[in-house]
Amino acid sequence: MAVTETTEARCKEILEEIRPYIQADGGDVVFNRIEDDILHIELHGACVGCASSLMTLKMGIERKVTEELPEIKAVEMV
Repeated sequence: MAVTETTEARCKEILEEIRPYIQADGGDVVFNRIEDDILHIELHGACVGCASSLMTLKMGIERKVTEELPEIKAVEMV
């Protein structure tokens, strides 16, 4: 399934919904790109080097994004 501008915009909206929770713990999440149906994000602040960042990525961010946008197959950190 092709990723459209609408999909990219919706990914950014979802990340904006999630950001306050990550920022509350001293981190941040930023949209990077969508390539091959994979959303690439950047984690900043306290997320860098945090032992829980992989769980946050897979169980939080990826789960929400892929539930709402089935055309996105995974979320990866850059």
